[in-house]
Amino acid sequence: MKRIVVVALLLVAIVPAMSGCAPGPNEAIIDAQQAAGFWLGLWHGLVVAITFVVSLFSDSVNIYEVNNTGGWYNFGFVLGIIIAFGGGGKRSGRVRKRETRDIRS
Repeated sequence: MKRIVVVALLLVAIVPAMSGCAPGPNEAIIDAQQAAGFWLGLWHGLVVAITFVVSLFSDSVNIYEVNNTGGWYNFGFVLGIIIAFGGGGKRSGRVRKRETRDIRS
C-alpha cells in the first residue's frame, strides 16, 4: 500500500512538470530559420508519450511541430520515439536454443 501511494505521488508531481515540455503551436515563429530542426524533433520524440496524454485534454498542445525543417525534424522525431520506447533492440540480442530430439528413440 505504501508503495502505491509513493508511486501515485510521484506521478502527480512528474506529469504536470513534464507537460511543460510538450510542443504546441508557436505563432511567434514565422521564418524558416527559426523552424524546429533535428534537436527539437529529437526532444519532441522523447516526450511524445507525455505530450499525447496532455493533447487529449488540451486543444493548445500538439504532438508534432508543424513549423519544422522537414527531413531533419522528422528524423529527430522518429529517433526520439525509438529511444523513448526501446527501439526493438531487446529481441536482437536474444539467442534461442533449439530443442533437439533424440533420434535413437
